[in-house]
Amino acid sequence: MSSSSHAYVPLKKEIKTMGDVAKWQKSQAFKEYLAFVETLSASVLGKKITDDIQQTENCSKLVEILDVLSNWIDAIPPVDQPQRFGNKAYRTWFDKLTTNSEEILKGMLDEKDWPSIIELQGYFNDGFGNSTRIDYGTGHEMNFAAFLCCLFKLRYLTEVDYEAAVLRVFERYLTLMRKLQTVYMMEPAGSHGVWGLDDFQFLPFYWGSSQLKGGAIKPNALTDPAIAKNTSQDFMFMGCVAYINEVKTGPFAEHSNVLWGISSVPEWSKVNSGLMKMYKAEVNTLL
Repeated sequence: MSSSSHAYVPLKKEIKTMGDVAKWQKSQAFKEYLAFVETLSASVLGKKITDDIQQTENCSKLVEILDVLSNWIDAIPPVDQPQRFGNKAYRTWFDKLTTNSEEILKGMLDEKDWPSIIELQGYFNDGFGNSTRIDYGTGHEMNFAAFLCCLFKLRYLTEVDYEAAVLRVFERYLTLMRKLQTVYMMEPAGSHGVWGLDDFQFLPFYWGSSQLKGGAIKPNALTDPAIAKNTSQDFMFMGCVAYINEVKTGPFAEHSNVLWGISSVPEWSKVNSGLMKMYKAEVNTLL
């Protein structure tokens, strides 16, 4: 896909009924998106976040953008309000994002690709939550992943960026989202509660299970808080579990029942394939 040969249009919601979901699941876009997610999973097989991997200038630009968005949080502290959840200062942060996103994207893309911003901006903005509800969930995460997918289709990112897209860019995105969630007390969007994989994320579990394939750490280790914490800097999956242990109280089997069930699976390869089936069945029908 090139900016010169494609007619870009602003994003609009097309999936409104179960019939639309069925149409989406048969579409070329659905197939390409899932193939992209699976390709990134394969690219980080056995790799650690801390490994010395290739990081191109364009990947570095994306990380720098996420750093800037994180700094905005520091400049926009939560406001005093009666309700505990959904701090309204998030709306100020989000307004700053949407106001500046066009210039942010112009600053990172070549001028020839600027026509694509009218579409990219929708995925980018929606990748950081909803300002009306002050919530965030796997649908927003999917928007950010779709944004990355578009950057690969534009050839802004290429095959040499697969590993860094996960272990550098998405990892930085993940830490930014945790900061937004904790500072502004964002609500989970569409959470299944105890019967869901996680209140906010899905992809770091899927990609993270690929990282752990063939390694010394087995799935039964994920319920050990010390192991999760000590390996959180190396593996996305363990980083997610360590974060859950920080923000939730009570027995792990009660507040994270699905993850507790995953701990009984013998090998990460089975976890990885099972999570992709879950991603297809749940996330892509909740649009």
